[in-house]
Amino acid sequence: MESIDRKVAKALLDIKAVMLRPDEPFKWASGWLSPIYCDNRRILSYPELRENVCRWMADIISEKYPEVETIAGVATGAIAHGMLIAHLLKKPFIYVRPKPKDHGTGSQIEGYAEKGSKVVVVEDLISTGSSSLSATDALIHSGLDVLGMTAIFSYNFNQARRAFEVADIELTTLTNYDTLIEVAHDTGYIKDSDIEMLKEWRFSPSTWGKNE
Repeated sequence: MESIDRKVAKALLDIKAVMLRPDEPFKWASGWLSPIYCDNRRILSYPELRENVCRWMADIISEKYPEVETIAGVATGAIAHGMLIAHLLKKPFIYVRPKPKDHGTGSQIEGYAEKGSKVVVVEDLISTGSSSLSATDALIHSGLDVLGMTAIFSYNFNQARRAFEVADIELTTLTNYDTLIEVAHDTGYIKDSDIEMLKEWRFSPSTWGKNE
């Protein structure tokens, strides 16, 4: 039976939520050049896949964090997934903005959770980890108990791994960059000659392609 990480990786490729363009790199907002672009919001347009992804994430949360009381989504990409997961688990849902609003109540966390509530954070994508961990910081500073985070996909950057270790936040993902590249190769999505370059990018994403 095919593993969930391979199923998710193949699905992301099939619906073009992940695009691989080694010969025509994407430019990220950070300025990094990348042979890969991931947009997990496309999952929301495919009901069967959407249901499976949310169920798999809900199962991870139930298994790893049976004491969870509240589900928190990271705005904006994980709001929809997080809300669906909270619905499956019959738990309250809140979401975290990148920064406090500059109007109204000035809230950064939307929704309601009791002080001390045990929270699991839902993310759609982990790159450097900075925005994801900024969300956990906001939750912790508001008096909530963050048990861990689950996400659909991670680029597996060393920078992110170290950041989560330092923050002492457990991260579990459905699939990841290494699995994606493996599946992409197995299904003929990328050529043998692309493999080494794609592996090199993961270890030096900030400088990759700039000297070519």
